[in-house]
Amino acid sequence: MPSAIVLSLLNSIPVQSWTFSCEDVIRIGRATDNHVVLFSAVVSRHHAQLQWSEDNGWQLQNISPNGTYLDGTAIKEVTVTDGMVIRLATSGPKIQIKVNIDVGDEAG
Repeated sequence: MPSAIVLSLLNSIPVQSWTFSCEDVIRIGRATDNHVVLFSAVVSRHHAQLQWSEDNGWQLQNISPNGTYLDGTAIKEVTVTDGMVIRLATSGPKIQIKVNIDVGDEAG
């Protein structure tokens, strides 16, 4: 079973958060069929996804031609670490990822 995960949209302080505890795949993008929908011109309809693996934990995959960045470097796929901040496209929104959280702590 996947560990709980929280995605927080950042703008100097978190402005929106999404908590997931049962999904094996979490999709991020501009289209309304994503789990996390972001209305930004630089975000692709289907931009990135997080996928749970029993062997490797959460994996972040870029699926956009606009790129997904970690510490200013474009990534194709990386293992998620607690507190990491990704950016969608070079000038797009930043998202902080927290893993292994107690879902009850985030509900308040």
